[in-house]
Amino acid sequence: MSDAVELLVCTTCRCGQPKEAEAPRPGAQLYEALSEQPLPEGVKLRPVECLSNCSQGCTIGLRGPGRWTYVYGGLEPEAHVGVILDGLARYLTAPNGIIPWRERPEHFKRNCVVRIPPMEAAHA
Repeated sequence: MSDAVELLVCTTCRCGQPKEAEAPRPGAQLYEALSEQPLPEGVKLRPVECLSNCSQGCTIGLRGPGRWTYVYGGLEPEAHVGVILDGLARYLTAPNGIIPWRERPEHFKRNCVVRIPPMEAAHA
């Protein structure tokens, strides 16, 4: 098992884009924008096909061994790359992945879809 933290990006998110649209999906645009950024050591950027949060904008997940997993929605490729990188940096410094509420980026406070305890947790 890898000790890497994963940043999952739903590449199928449409953010209200019609199915017939020719342009790249906003989720794929968000993945591309993040792939152009330097990520902290130990972080793996992973595209995923669907995080099942289709009605809530672009969606990402943060997970790692021994850490809580978080899924955040309502993201926009043009507006939230910096927010994601800030939240990722804070996630990395939180030993169990739980960023103290006051230290979370504002978007993360208001757009958390779900948090999941680590598999290793005896009880959460």
